[in-house]
Amino acid sequence: MTQPLAMPRWIFLRGLTREAAHWGRFVADFELALPVSAVTALDLPGNGQRHQQPSPATVAGMVAACRDELLRRGMAPPYGLLAMSLGAMVATEWARQAPHEVQACVLINTSLRPFSPFYHRLRPRNYGALLGLVLRPATAEQIEQTVLRLTSRRAAELGAVLPPWVGVRQARPVSRSNALRQLMAAARYRAPLQAPVPRMLLLGSQNDGLVSGQCSQAIAQAWQVPLALHPSAGHDLPLDDGPWVLAQIRRWLAQEGAGGATA
Repeated sequence: MTQPLAMPRWIFLRGLTREAAHWGRFVADFELALPVSAVTALDLPGNGQRHQQPSPATVAGMVAACRDELLRRGMAPPYGLLAMSLGAMVATEWARQAPHEVQACVLINTSLRPFSPFYHRLRPRNYGALLGLVLRPATAEQIEQTVLRLTSRRAAELGAVLPPWVGVRQARPVSRSNALRQLMAAARYRAPLQAPVPRMLLLGSQNDGLVSGQCSQAIAQAWQVPLALHPSAGHDLPLDDGPWVLAQIRRWLAQEGAGGATA
């Protein structure tokens, strides 16, 4: 049986205003599926344990913050990067700036300039709800219910995630100014025209209600890297179908370990 390519350290990065705790059980499931690997879920400045820090106004600034934090912790590269949404932009820029640090990269439901138009990168029907999350007063419960509705196609089944999400927001709230800076950083980021590292996998959701699945397809076509599309999951693909995500990663790493093609 083909063994997956081994990477001792994976770095996980979440999306806009989300933190390490929002991975839920996926981190533990990942380490069970790939027992030779350990996961470090980093918070971007402005989120999670770093919620009192100002968010960088650029994706490059977020990369610098992540690299500095790992240096502070004594975690030397190379790493595997697994990231979604805004976090995937950070992973992309990280791979461009320091390809020697990135052994492999998995990007989930992201969108990148210049490969997709703005109305694919963020579906217009969500503009009002997202602006409301940033600008209008609301309780933690109301905000997290909206986030679940926007990012999951299984919201009715996955309501058990709401109490811990509400607790996270109450304990470590993301400020309005930090949310806006993260939005601006994502909107302004422009990705490289070619894949920044050889080993890349894109995972997308055909039924993503927040970001069109065509965005992942456009990136994969431009970079000539592998893509797997889930037929029914929403934007938070690890939440909606974590086992599917893990199966795709294991299959891809096994192909890489066997010297398989990366495109």
